[in-house]
Amino acid sequence: MGDLAWDDVSCFFDPDLMGRLPDVRVPDTSVEDWQAVLDLIEVRGWKAEYSEGTTVLPLPAAAAVLSRPGDAECPNLRVWPTADVLAIFRFGGADEIDFDVDLWEVRGQERLDVFCGFLGEIGRRLGKPVLVEPEGCYGHPVLGFDVGADRVVLMSDPPSWGNG
Repeated sequence: MGDLAWDDVSCFFDPDLMGRLPDVRVPDTSVEDWQAVLDLIEVRGWKAEYSEGTTVLPLPAAAAVLSRPGDAECPNLRVWPTADVLAIFRFGGADEIDFDVDLWEVRGQERLDVFCGFLGEIGRRLGKPVLVEPEGCYGHPVLGFDVGADRVVLMSDPPSWGNG
């Protein structure tokens, strides 16, 4: 079994509770941290697609993406740690790495293990927490990678009415 048991956390993967695309973020980052994540994607061989607007392009260096003018097309990086789970990274700034995961893709223990493994790989590479928050609820993580525990942990009690 992975870091978390599906039966214990399924309520946190309910789109009605969390929003369909909860916010996943690594706070207090730098351009070097972004580059470390881009390097991790390549090293792990995860399928990835970088785009600016609707144009798909080769993956640039983090410094190039993060130094783009504010009025440029919005860059996105789509990463598939497995064929069934997609993370969409947004390059909003160097100080925070943020991405979305579609909760409809994280159903059941197997996909939860993939998701937790993905968070763990990023957190270990950066030596930083990776926080999962309900969509639009910045600063209220419900679960995430804990550096000290070296695993994904619950950071909030499940709601008493959420039974997934």
